[in-house]
Amino acid sequence: MIERQFITAKKRELMIKEFVKRELGKGKVSGVGLERTPLGERIIVHTSKPGLIIGRRGESIQELTNLLKQKFKLENPQIEIAEIKRQEHDAQFMADYIASSLERFGQLRFKSIAYKALQRIIDSDALGAELRLSGKLPSERAKSWRFAYGYLKKTGQPAELIVNKAYASAHTKPGVIGVKVSIVPPDADIIEIKERKIIEEQVPESAEDKENLLAVEVKEEVKEEKKKAKKVVERKSGEGKKVTEGEKHGKKKAEKREKSAESKEGTVAK
Repeated sequence: MIERQFITAKKRELMIKEFVKRELGKGKVSGVGLERTPLGERIIVHTSKPGLIIGRRGESIQELTNLLKQKFKLENPQIEIAEIKRQEHDAQFMADYIASSLERFGQLRFKSIAYKALQRIIDSDALGAELRLSGKLPSERAKSWRFAYGYLKKTGQPAELIVNKAYASAHTKPGVIGVKVSIVPPDADIIEIKERKIIEEQVPESAEDKENLLAVEVKEEVKEEKKKAKKVVERKSGEGKKVTEGEKHGKKKAEKREKSAESKEGTVAK
């Protein structure tokens, strides 16, 4: 079955990515991409510390390629390094940083670690960020803590396009602590996403279709003009009605005033 072949291929890709992350170490790798080329498999490692991954004269890269050949039987794996310019805008780096700090200093100092990481994100001019820590913090009962700042979309298409999300786990003595980080970078185009529209058009194929489309367009234009003319006539008739009603009301008031004046004159004569 073709479906099984796709599933096995994706499983193998996931195993390769996890193996590369585990071998290079936590906090060094942000993401791993895998591409298949005619020359061989191309593995792209996204990191903010390229010097640590490459090593002296490329020794660590050479060791990793040999391990990939032995374990996964890859013919010609090519490892490339993609440098991340700003660490604070990378959610995976910040999640690994928080997890490693929790493992190093303990879960009792989780608030200071979270606020320090959030302050780093704020200082890097990010539009918004959210940190979620869940686990035995600090008591034996599991809790969830949230630290947020600025603008952050949680649902819809903008949440998928502009929000950078990542997960990490810290293994401490009381138990495992989960870390979830969401960051909106400063170069996120929020206005463009809000103003996107779907345009639907009918494409003509032959000359007859073009003539038919033109006839339909002319008919629609004539209908719109008739509607506009009707609206103008209705407005004018409404204004005329308002004027006649106002004149009637004014006449009634004048008659009342005349009657009141005549009654006053009669009382004065008496």
